[in-house]
Amino acid sequence: MTTPLIDPFARPISYLRVSVTDRCDFRCVYCMSENMTFLPKKELLTLEELDRMCTTFIGLGVEKLRITGGEPLVRRGIMAFFQSMTRHLESGALKELTLTTNGSQLAKFAPDLVAAGVKRINVSLDTLDEKKFADITRWGRLPQVLQGIDAARNAGLRIKINVVALKGFNEDELFSITEWCAREDMDLTFIEVMPMGDIGNEDRIDQYWPLEDLRARLAERYTLKDLDHRTGGPARYVELAETGQQIGFITPLTHNFCESCNRVRLTCTGELFMCLGQEDNADLRAPLRADQDSTAPLEAAIRAAIALKPKGHDFDYDRQNVGGKMTRHMSHTGG
Repeated sequence: MTTPLIDPFARPISYLRVSVTDRCDFRCVYCMSENMTFLPKKELLTLEELDRMCTTFIGLGVEKLRITGGEPLVRRGIMAFFQSMTRHLESGALKELTLTTNGSQLAKFAPDLVAAGVKRINVSLDTLDEKKFADITRWGRLPQVLQGIDAARNAGLRIKINVVALKGFNEDELFSITEWCAREDMDLTFIEVMPMGDIGNEDRIDQYWPLEDLRARLAERYTLKDLDHRTGGPARYVELAETGQQIGFITPLTHNFCESCNRVRLTCTGELFMCLGQEDNADLRAPLRADQDSTAPLEAAIRAAIALKPKGHDFDYDRQNVGGKMTRHMSHTGG
């Protein structure tokens, strides 16, 4: 297990995003339908299997592990998994262990996350208006999330706020969210809404707010300086001269970021998606379970999957049509 993972386009794969559950305590309108049918729990990888899977990837050169969902912190016993990953941080094989969360469970788990070696987290938060928050999450409560963010900061976690840019929804909060993050010393990233899964009566075209327009709006008030800064993810960053803060833009539609992609995504059932915006995947659960004493079958399956990683995705909103739409929900793949 010494040869690193290199895809067909000479990109080293060093970043694994792992969905530990497809369940969530919110029903965000751009992510899932209100009446979701979730996977039977028996289909999910056990926490022990998730450990073995991630350990194998780390042995193949993965240095960054992001835990996602659904909402990862609603999975029963999930802190045992975080604690088991601590040994890879201590050995130096794993450089970063982090997660993306809706913030609802942070008040409960923030100290445990820090104890497990997590240093920074991403919190998905699209509005600071309590009524709008209830509307967009359907089931969420903004005060609970804000309390979770406070608990995380008090525990010592560095926080990045992820905001999905939604036309007609949070356009009027662009400056208030930006200034709130600057005031609270939190990082901020804006994300274009992606065509993932059936979301019921919601219209992707109506939701889509290109980040080039958002950036132009920011430039009306602030002086923007492009940065070379990278965190291992797809965001491109600018600095606002007036506040000194860095703001990221994730633009799968207006500016394809695939040329530097270093990541793959593992679902909670053991499917490996080599690209967020393609349907091709590899079953890693079968080789994981085929041999309890050796990781050789799993390692071979991982290498075979990486050899099929595509150059990029096909997301597109041109001509008022949604192109490259994925049938699976974001909560299934893990973002």
